[in-house]
Amino acid sequence: MAWGETNVWIDGTENAPLYQELLDDAAARPARDAERKKIVRPNEMPWEMSRQGLLKHLINEAMNTRMETVDAYMQIVPPGSKSGKHRHLAEECLYVLEGRGYDLHQDCEVEITDEYFWKPQDKVSKWEYEAGDVIYVPPNTIHQHFNADPDKPLRLISCINRIFKNSGLNDLEQIEDAPEFDPDVTLTPELVREFLRGKG
Repeated sequence: MAWGETNVWIDGTENAPLYQELLDDAAARPARDAERKKIVRPNEMPWEMSRQGLLKHLINEAMNTRMETVDAYMQIVPPGSKSGKHRHLAEECLYVLEGRGYDLHQDCEVEITDEYFWKPQDKVSKWEYEAGDVIYVPPNTIHQHFNADPDKPLRLISCINRIFKNSGLNDLEQIEDAPEFDPDVTLTPELVREFLRGKG
């Protein structure tokens, strides 16, 4: 009988206005967006001494901007130094603002079923770049940035899509910390200038 499952699906007494909440959210969106930043000034971009290195966050989900799908930060690699080494499921692109350097990339074999497995391949590739270049980091690639200049800083702008994270795949793993990482350090413009000169 077509309605034979009625004895099962008709069960339950909980009510919730979930569809109405979607409508309300859509109606409130213009006013809410009007309060979010479309211009972010340098003094509103937080510094972070992170395990990946010295970062200045340009756009981040926590910064109350209009950007919905992309996070971006500036990374400073001091003269002769390197970033941390990490891996994430989302692809990433980086614009080289200043300096010259190279990346080491190691692809991983991936299996996503009820669980998520990854295994590094044996091959590690080297990719050299300089100011004006764009670096592409494929999905699920172990990677690290190296400043090839002993006297000048390397500055990169990193952009990564939030879609993976918002889909429940925030697969970010730190494998090695940047040499400068110190959780007790509070970055200031003066201290960052010291790092730019390789004296931080």
